[in-house]
Amino acid sequence: MPLMPTAHDISADDSAEVAIPRLLERYGGRLFALGSRLCHSRTDAEDLVQETFLQAWRRWDSFEGRSDPGTWLYTIATRACQRMQRRRAGEPERMASVEQLSPFLDAHLADLGDEDGLSRQVRSEAIEHLEQTIASLPMEFRMPLVLKDVVGFAVNDVAAILDIKPATVKTRLHRARMRLRKTLHEVLPQHPENAPPPTYERQVCLDLLAAKQEALDHGVPFDSSIICERCQNVFAELELGRDLCSDLAGDRLPEDVRSRVLDRLQSGRPA
Repeated sequence: MPLMPTAHDISADDSAEVAIPRLLERYGGRLFALGSRLCHSRTDAEDLVQETFLQAWRRWDSFEGRSDPGTWLYTIATRACQRMQRRRAGEPERMASVEQLSPFLDAHLADLGDEDGLSRQVRSEAIEHLEQTIASLPMEFRMPLVLKDVVGFAVNDVAAILDIKPATVKTRLHRARMRLRKTLHEVLPQHPENAPPPTYERQVCLDLLAAKQEALDHGVPFDSSIICERCQNVFAELELGRDLCSDLAGDRLPEDVRSRVLDRLQSGRPA
């Protein structure tokens, strides 16, 4: 899982001239990656980074240090992104229904490779399709997924950033993960034999699926020894989606973007 960088050496007592450049160095790359996943172009991602740090500079006096500076910064970024998206026509496709996302409709099991995992080509193709699927999610589902599984925030932090309840974060996150799982299932090689029927009743499988999602939420192991082969395959696809999402979390801000942001801060900060 991606680990959020800490900002313990940055406090509300620091001046904006000290704090904001440090925040740019620490979070700029991840915010650029956030913009790349939430928006639709490199230009949009750059605009998001610039807007976020310009607002942070102007509003630094309002930061009281009650939350981590990174959480505060991502709150500014996600709200800026929401405003940017409202200015752009065309919301992505509607979210698939729960029934359409059901793994119980799969006719075959995915071939997840040997103990060394997927081949480089298959993994590359899977990441490409995963990125396309993330971009196609409606924003209300895309943001929790990106903040949790790409950037690496805890569920409660995502809730604080988006100003929604943790239960709402989980509901949207779980559904978005199932959409990604469906994409992976469609692009991964599949075993030629028909998938075996579930060993347990449907509700038992749904309960196990919910428990697996909770384990992913908290980053804890899940005992898969008692589940059937079909559920094991579904859970492995969910884990693969989680791992591929973490691979999308860039930590390097392109130098040309960094220079433009610093120039913009110098020219756009309050007198």
